[in-house]
Amino acid sequence: MVLDGLALTKKERPRVCLVETASGDPSLYYALLYEAFNAAGCDVTELKLFPQPSADPTERLGGSDFVWVGGGSVANLLVLWRLHGVDVAMREAWQSGVILGGVSAGSLCWHQGGTTDSFGPTLRPVTNGLGFLPYANGVHYDAEAQRRPLLHQLLLDGTLSPLAYATDDHVGLWYEGIEPTSVVSDMAVDEATGPAAYRVELRDGEIVETRVGVGQRFR
Repeated sequence: MVLDGLALTKKERPRVCLVETASGDPSLYYALLYEAFNAAGCDVTELKLFPQPSADPTERLGGSDFVWVGGGSVANLLVLWRLHGVDVAMREAWQSGVILGGVSAGSLCWHQGGTTDSFGPTLRPVTNGLGFLPYANGVHYDAEAQRRPLLHQLLLDGTLSPLAYATDDHVGLWYEGIEPTSVVSDMAVDEATGPAAYRVELRDGEIVETRVGVGQRFR
């Protein structure tokens, strides 16, 4: 997934910015990610918010080709990004053509909202995502039993947008602008039986879920 995103930058040495706000900017995570992205031929930097911003968000994000956001607490991420103006800087970077990506909280953040364990072991909705993508988002769809039924309920009761896109673990979605286009994975996956992505929508008062396998495109 990440290598495909790097290729889309069309740069010989893409400038990558790592953002691990959701997990509290742990040094170990940054060390591992620096090693991986350096091995992939990238020039790597980061935007940390603990204990204070490590760089001007607009300059650091806008000067990147690819931004990768890690997992953790999406609720904490959103609060801190808004406090330090990272939300605005992210939108400006995205509108200027910087490729944005991430995993778990780093997927939820771009959407309207979704299901999260940010508040404790019982999943709850988060509804104040950045909204670059005007849909709900379901992460870890196959990994935690609460995820699918809660997402369905949140669409049914109007807490979230009537249209959501969800992904099993090891699967990602490509968006071009705000349109989902294809399903990718970070490992070999059987298109028919393996982890997949899903279009989940409220239609005539019922939930309709459409599976889209890895390598397939949304219609």
